[in-house]
Amino acid sequence: MHIHILGICGTFMAGIAAIAREAGHRVTGSDRGVYPPMSEQLAALGIEVTEGYEAGQLEPRPDLVVVGNVMSRGVPVVEELLNSGLPYCSGPEWLAREVLRQRHVIAVAGTHGKTTTTSLLAWIMTSAGRDPGFLIGGITPDLGVSARLGSGDTFVIEADEYDTAFFDKGAKFLHYRPRTLVINNLEYDHADIYPDLAAIQRQFHLLVRMVPGNGLIICRAAEPGIEEVLARGCWTPVQTFSSRADAAADWTGQAGEAGYRLVQHGVPQGQTPWQLAGDHNAENVTAALLAAHHAGVEMKVALDAVARFRGVKRRLELLGAWGGVCLYDDFAHHPTAIERTLQAVRSTLRPRRVLVVTEPRSNTMKLGAHREELARALAGADASWVLRQEGLQWDLAAALAGLPAARICDDTAAIVSQVVQSCQDGDAIIVMSNGGFQNIRADLAAALAGRFPAHRP
Repeated sequence: MHIHILGICGTFMAGIAAIAREAGHRVTGSDRGVYPPMSEQLAALGIEVTEGYEAGQLEPRPDLVVVGNVMSRGVPVVEELLNSGLPYCSGPEWLAREVLRQRHVIAVAGTHGKTTTTSLLAWIMTSAGRDPGFLIGGITPDLGVSARLGSGDTFVIEADEYDTAFFDKGAKFLHYRPRTLVINNLEYDHADIYPDLAAIQRQFHLLVRMVPGNGLIICRAAEPGIEEVLARGCWTPVQTFSSRADAAADWTGQAGEAGYRLVQHGVPQGQTPWQLAGDHNAENVTAALLAAHHAGVEMKVALDAVARFRGVKRRLELLGAWGGVCLYDDFAHHPTAIERTLQAVRSTLRPRRVLVVTEPRSNTMKLGAHREELARALAGADASWVLRQEGLQWDLAAALAGLPAARICDDTAAIVSQVVQSCQDGDAIIVMSNGGFQNIRADLAAALAGRFPAHRP
């Protein structure tokens, strides 16, 4: 079958393309602004990608068109598709119909930590010899790819609540029907499609209703957003986790000097060295361990896999070090994620100073839903530089007025110049964004190499 994918370079749709290719289909696709790492993954798979969404790319006619949620009415190829009468569906619909029906689906949902938890879970299942299928919104060096069909009976999926397609406005995760469900946390996000937290909670309630009685829901303890969802109705056993020893949780994952330690109701269950950092990652690890155990993996085997897990690209990823100045890349863009990542940096990496470079890029940030929390999150840095984004619908200067160490810049060149002139031996520079950020990471690396010739990769 020839499958053509619209919006193929998004992390989810690129994963769909990889799975379809592995299943034996001929796969082509199109996107606007084709970019790595997904463009590189697609090229390695031999998948032909057309730049843009102009009409004409549906000739010769594919057997099926899979439509990404970036597509909308009025786009030339969408209008051509609808006029042609070709069969079409969304990515989640195709995945559910063609792949998930006979699998034990483990879905990882929540506002933060989905990619790391899903990656770690897929790695644990792989290390246990289970050959799982998986689809993740990022790439870990341990797995090498973001998606795989797998031959085992388990499929691990990063389950986000964003809408599915222009013709299906329900959350993507409503297609997955998991037997094991992880809900890491629940806060307001996606302000472009959800008016408030209650609207997101309605989607999570529908997801909870799909988990069978012999399944398992694993969620963070003392999380009001999750507790309110479960209070609406839950027909499945629930296990809770936390990183705080004093929390009323079934399981506690503790990040310490010796590594990671797992405790159940005060009784130690195992420990392992690890290559991650921070309480938020201790929670991610605990959720992954519990989900893997529910799918039949022995805890010792899972803990051994945690010790070898090298993390995920763009999750506090060290890009290089110059003259004692370390440059990191991190995906954090929600205030809570920014705050918890900075706490992890200080408690684990312990740099002399923490310098943050960020941009209010997400739709939620641009609409101003988190403008009052941004200053609080950046207060954890010794100095911060924020790019003034086009289309920002609120006063960035006013929001950061109470943060004297924050500087607002109108272009990335100014940020690079100021950061490199300000940094000193022992500092950590952290670029925080969920996008390309106008290639600022490479520009910072080049400028640091120019100032500090000694380079430690």
